[in-house]
Amino acid sequence: MIEQEDAKKVVEVIGNNLIGVSHDSNSFSKLPDNFWGYFARGHDTKGNFGVIVTYSEDGKDVDELIKMYEEWAAKHKGNDSE
Repeated sequence: MIEQEDAKKVVEVIGNNLIGVSHDSNSFSKLPDNFWGYFARGHDTKGNFGVIVTYSEDGKDVDELIKMYEEWAAKHKGNDSE
């Protein structure tokens, strides 16, 4: 189980990273008209984490991406070598 302080740290890093992205309009230049995503990876002394933020005008794009990651996670569950 993730400790309360570790969870707080992960959310803080993600939030600060996304705030930095939001303040730079160049982060959003030349985006496709209807779909974009953002990935960030981080770590603390106990483990790693990643976050994916996705936007699409077509909800099935987001659903398909989530399904893809769920399948990947199920396939690699317990495999820390990746």
